[in-house]
Amino acid sequence: MAGPVQSIERAAAILRLLAGGPRRLGLGEVAASLGLAKGTAHGILRTLQHVDFVEQDASTGKYQLGAALLHLGTSYLDINELRSRSINWADALAARSGEAVRLGTPFEGQVLVIHHVFRPDDTLQTLDVGSLLPLHASSLGKVLLAYGTASLESASEAGLEAYTRHTLVVPEKITRALAQVREVGWAAEIQEMSMGEAAIASPIRGHGGLVVGAVGLSGPVERICDSHGRPRPNLITLLREAARAISRDLGAAR
Repeated sequence: MAGPVQSIERAAAILRLLAGGPRRLGLGEVAASLGLAKGTAHGILRTLQHVDFVEQDASTGKYQLGAALLHLGTSYLDINELRSRSINWADALAARSGEAVRLGTPFEGQVLVIHHVFRPDDTLQTLDVGSLLPLHASSLGKVLLAYGTASLESASEAGLEAYTRHTLVVPEKITRALAQVREVGWAAEIQEMSMGEAAIASPIRGHGGLVVGAVGLSGPVERICDSHGRPRPNLITLLREAARAISRDLGAAR
């Protein structure tokens, strides 16, 4: 019987290493951690990058897990209770609001998108299931941070990157913003991840009222916000109604 294939074992070790840390790793760190020659580690990383299992940051040259790995996990996501109980409500929310809907849960200091319903029109859209979003710069992430489902420390360890000039990166300002989220019951992200884009999100609760995820609407600023740059009240109402409905299905008290 053939023995294990060394190159595959090494590739698996690199993937586990990247999955186990809160930050990107450089070539030298990967090689040193696994006792590999830099040339060997580089060859494996390049191969993993070629199949989108690993991504390399263009500015730092450091590596992190790629989106393709997360897409392989959709069979797990399909049986995830949060996702399965949210699908019908998310579809209805997209139809009623006319906007794209995403559901997110915390994953290694970021937000993992576990379900995505396209905006119900003919515009070109990209499926976000399996994508990772920053906690501090996304409305879904702000909800998870505000209700303690994810920690600001984990977000800080992953790096509070300024995606645009509107991104909150000062912990004190983020803390104040999260207090506002708890006060009003929803979070907004207006051009904080991408200029011209906006999103709002509301918490999903499970048994005991604990927040287990978030549901959000996203789209161009002019669709999500009014002429004053504030999220449209009718969208907030539809979003919160959907969040409450999903929460009831998950066993949260009315």
